[in-house]
Parts: sequence; C-alpha cells; structure tokens
Amino acid sequence: MIRILLADDQALVRGGFRLILDAEPDMEVVAEAGDGSEALERANETHPNLVLMDIRMPGLDGIEATRRMLAEAPGIRVLILTTFDLDEYVVDAFRAGASGFLLKTAPPSQLVAAVRTVHEGDALLAPASTRRLIEQVPRSSTSAPQLEQLTAREHDVLRLLARGLTNAEIANQLVVEPSTVKSHVASVLSKLDVRDRVHAVVFAYEHGVVLPGA
Repeated sequence: MIRILLADDQALVRGGFRLILDAEPDMEVVAEAGDGSEALERANETHPNLVLMDIRMPGLDGIEATRRMLAEAPGIRVLILTTFDLDEYVVDAFRAGASGFLLKTAPPSQLVAAVRTVHEGDALLAPASTRRLIEQVPRSSTSAPQLEQLTAREHDVLRLLARGLTNAEIANQLVVEPSTVKSHVASVLSKLDVRDRVHAVVFAYEHGVVLPGA
C-alpha cells in the first residue's frame, strides 16, 4: 500500500486529490497538511511513503519543506505538484531531493501513474521540465570517481537513462530482459550515490557522460 501525505494550502485541491487517490486499491491518503511546517509534523506522525507537495504555500514553502523532510527521513519520496512550470522551481525542487515534478493541470490518470512511478523508485519529469533542468546543469571540471566504479554495461545503461529511455526501451536497445535492466539501474544508482533516475541523469550531464542535444 502506498501511504500518501497531501501538502497543499487549498483544501479543495487536497480534497480532489484524496478522492482520486483513495479510489485506487493500492493507495491510501494518510494525512493532509496546509503548509510546509504542518507537512513536516504530519510526516513525523504518519510516516508516509510518498508526499504530494505543493510549492507555493504560506510560511514554509514546498521546496524547503522537501529539503527538511528528506534530511530527516531520506526514504520518503516527494512528488512536487504545482501550477507553476517555471525553471527555478524545477531546479530547486530536484536540488532539494524531490523525485517528481507534475503540473496540477495533469489529468487524474497521469497523477495516479506519477504516484506509482515515483513510489517504485523511478523519477518523473514533464518533458519540457526535463529539458530545462538539463540545460541548467553546471558542467563539472573534475572527473567523478564514482564513474570508474561502473561496468561497461552500466555505462551503457546510464547513457540511455540520460536520453530519457524507460527500462523496457533500454532492454530493447541492449537486447536484454527488463529485469536485467532494472538490476543494472539499481547498481548505477547505488554506485553513483544518487536518489533516483533523474538525479542519475543530472549526474550524467554534469560529468559529461552525455551532452545536451546529443
């Protein structure tokens, strides 16, 4: 069961999300919060697997709440929900450790799919947001020793991840089983010491494994 905390300053929005998510057999909304401070309190009380976090909230905003929450409970996944598709929010959200970024205008089916995607350990970004995030990744002038730990096949997987391919698409490219790709992805994340796929993608662009537009 995916235990979900809803953090949004609009009660109607929270109510709508609750109706959508509680209707799913594998999801349960365990708590709601109207701002970032309350979200931290509710997370400590209810121990959710995943938090749907609005960005613009009174007092403590969603970015800082995400940063503090993951410092205390790094196992929680945070999916950022916002009406604002602005560059600084995308970059700041992922720097804070969020695993997903979805506009509130997304249809219910996309919301449900996003929750499952992020809960399963993948990361989720709207394509336009992904492009802008990558464009703003600063290039490191030093080599990353973590890359030396990767096998040749894991380097292949990382490059394909950075191109935005799913596990099934990577499996097709490499002519292996999806379960094998899943194992390789887990190994890559562990060796690079990153939270999830999107942070592996950022790492790959930051250290020149792939280049924008390649």
